[in-house]
Amino acid sequence: MERTRYFEDYEIGDGRETNGRTITETDFVVHAGHTGDFFPHHMDAEFMEDTPFGQRIAHGTMVFAIGVGLTASEINPVAFSYGYDRLRFVKPVFIGDTIRTRISIVAKEDDPKRPEAGRVFERCEVINQNDEVVLVTDHIYIVERRKSAG
Repeated sequence: MERTRYFEDYEIGDGRETNGRTITETDFVVHAGHTGDFFPHHMDAEFMEDTPFGQRIAHGTMVFAIGVGLTASEINPVAFSYGYDRLRFVKPVFIGDTIRTRISIVAKEDDPKRPEAGRVFERCEVINQNDEVVLVTDHIYIVERRKSAG
């Protein structure tokens, strides 16, 4: 869905939550193939049996990719991603867990490189089926300012 939101339209505290997605073994295999990360933590059930986790854990980068991907339901033609800050893998994700992402606007500031735009900081919390935060990061957008009439 396309929705034009200028820098001035973002309010601190605004938020939304995505639909959920259940993590599968296929996700583990595909992500390992894409990244080359075949560490036993993700791929070897026997290796993980005697660890505190007791089972394979999802790649943090996979949880990040899926969690952020879930948020991609709005297209804003006057905004683009500038990157992510403060990425933390808070809790493990296992095969069979269902994750969703809670998003909230936590800050806004001028963009020192682009006077015609500002930066919007969106906190992304990936949450499991038990409402536990498993990953948190701040997504930074560069967003055009509304052009003044005059």
